[in-house]
Amino acid sequence: MEAIILAGGKAERLGEAAQGKPKALVEIGGRPLAAYQVEQLRAVGVQRVLVSCAAGQEELFESALGGIGPEIVAVGEPEPMGRGGGIRFAARARQESGDVFALNGDELIDVDLKRLWDVHASNDGAATITVVQVRSPFGVVDLDDDVVAGFREAPKLDDWVSCGIYVLGEEALERFPERGDHETTTFPELAAERRLYAHRHEGVWLTVTPPRICASQRSTWPPTRTGGLKEISSPSW
Repeated sequence: MEAIILAGGKAERLGEAAQGKPKALVEIGGRPLAAYQVEQLRAVGVQRVLVSCAAGQEELFESALGGIGPEIVAVGEPEPMGRGGGIRFAARARQESGDVFALNGDELIDVDLKRLWDVHASNDGAATITVVQVRSPFGVVDLDDDVVAGFREAPKLDDWVSCGIYVLGEEALERFPERGDHETTTFPELAAERRLYAHRHEGVWLTVTPPRICASQRSTWPPTRTGGLKEISSPSW
């Protein structure tokens, strides 16, 4: 079983918190972000992980993520190709055909990857994406005409968003763009054809982008170290 980790982010918005490293290698809890994902992939039987990264960073990723279990093969992009293009380019280095995990390398998650795989295997879709509900960063005001009927501080919104964790079949990979973003091209097309399925995730999903979030999680993540991620509440943004 193989997987692709998308790790082309430069961590520019993290500033000094990134310490000059690619975003997926920024350390949280003493380990690179992507190391948690490799460990989770190992736990569900993935033996080979392809890391889509910028050209010239291959050795850096293979050194930082090696030794966890799966073979790490960094695939450098000759030029920026976008998220969809990066996944498609890295997929060419697979040794196996068929379904493959694909994950954004700059997030902290506790998605049940086995359940995601099983959901995909049980449907006839070209791809299955993990979706989550997010909290509003603002208080939400409920109105009855112009009368305030209620006020909810940072409620969980009804809509679902993609959190960048997928199982992709051959059809989906073949339809990924050579350059550009699959979530604005391939996925809308598959959704229109009812060939795209979703796995609902209710647990942890942290996008470590603002420097203050990176700093707050650097010394406290994970809350326990008995293997992989443990369920915790998302921090207040």
